[in-house]
Order: sequence, then structure tokens, then C-alpha cells
Amino acid sequence: MIKLSGNLHFTMKEATNTKPAPIIPPKQHVYLEGPKSRGYELKFAWKVFWQFIRGFRTLHFVGPCVTVFGSARFKEDNIYYKQARSLGKRIAELGLTTMTGGGPGIMEAANRGAFESGGISVGCNIQLPFEQQPNPYTNRSITFEYFFLRKVMLIKYSYAFIIMPGGFGTMDEFFETLTLVQTKTITGFPIVLFGKEYYKQMMEAIEDMAKQGTIAKEDMSLVLVTDSEDEAIDYIRSYITTNYKVIPRKRLRWLFEKR
Repeated sequence: MIKLSGNLHFTMKEATNTKPAPIIPPKQHVYLEGPKSRGYELKFAWKVFWQFIRGFRTLHFVGPCVTVFGSARFKEDNIYYKQARSLGKRIAELGLTTMTGGGPGIMEAANRGAFESGGISVGCNIQLPFEQQPNPYTNRSITFEYFFLRKVMLIKYSYAFIIMPGGFGTMDEFFETLTLVQTKTITGFPIVLFGKEYYKQMMEAIEDMAKQGTIAKEDMSLVLVTDSEDEAIDYIRSYITTNYKVIPRKRLRWLFEKR
């Protein structure tokens, strides 16, 4: 027994079994009762519907977009930041709108390139626990509460996609876009995976999928993997000019629509 001053004492066994308090306290147990109440689900459905309406109204006149995905963690001196900024500028020179997730890093860089060159720059931001702030290089910005709503908007208004180096979020956006094109759920828009060395191992894994038969060999052609800005932009330009003609949308005054 270990004896301390006053009346405090405890056994050696108790001393060795004492555990430090967790850094993050565990959440309280919740009984598994299945779906939430009908009122809760109705409220959730209304929130989703209202955010969709806000998104449609905000982005209705942004014109045909090229969405740039990529990490929020790259700083201004990073090579990928510089390349994304240049790509944003070149997208604007095509007469297209640059759309991103609206945050820092690659998103800021692409928006910045378009914004500084006089092009249209759009950001679809997301509410996060660490309070991701919209970058200042957008002509139009909207913030969503749910990731799936944001992804719908990033894909809905785009006619091409550039995936710069990134993490889990970028991979989520890349594979969802690729799946939609692969399954012909959306048109076969150009998908550019920018960064050969960065995505080398991932592409090897995808090639192995084709060998194992979990994807078709033809699916490998759905993605252009490149390190060249010229090749990326020419790939997008060729598709857009071959298949589309830009027609401006008309504003309906009775819906109080603003450009």
C-alpha cells in the first residue's frame, strides 16, 4: 500500500491500473433505434431541398464551367499551386468559367488565375469543423452544409474536370466524377488527372483493376494523365469546340433572377 499525506492512500494494484483521461472524451452511447423521427427526416429533406434551390439560383448564370479539384493544403510557393493558377488563367482564356470548391490551396489558385485574368471564377465552399473560409478570388460563391450537395453543383455545371494533386476529398470527387462518366450517368466530359508522378501508384492500381477485370480496359481511356498544361487545355478545348456552342441564358425578371 502507498501512503500519502493526510487520509489519501491506495494500493499498488490501483496505481498500476490507473488510466490517463482520454484526450477526446468518448461520445455518449446512443440506442440503435433505426431511422430518425418523421419530423427530423422531414426537416432534413427541407434543408437539402432549400440548399439545392439556393445553389441553382446562385449558379444559373455562371456559364459553362471547368471544375478544378485539388488539395486545400498547398501554399502559394508550391509548384501545384502555381500550375493550378496558370490553368485557371487558361480556362478563362477559353471563355469558360473556372469552378472550384471555393477554399484555399489548389482551389484558391485556380480561382485566382481566372479572377486575375478577368475570367469568371466561382466557388462552392463547404462548412467544416475547422471553418474553411471561402477564398477571395471568386465572382460568385456559395457555401453548402453537406458534401453531397456541393459535389452535385461542382459536377452539374461543368463540361470538363481537372484533378490536381489532393487527398481524401479530391479522391472522392475524382472517383465519383469518373464513375458517373463510366456509367454514362453524365456525358463523357474530359477528365484530366494532372500530376503523373503524384498519381503514379494510383494509376498502377487502376491498371491492375483492368487486369483483374473489375473495370473494362476501355475505361482507362476515360482519363488523360498529364504533366503538361498545354496538353490538358488542348484536350478540353478540342472537346468543347467540337461538341458545343455557348449560348447565354436569358434572365427571367418575374423570378427575380440576377446575373
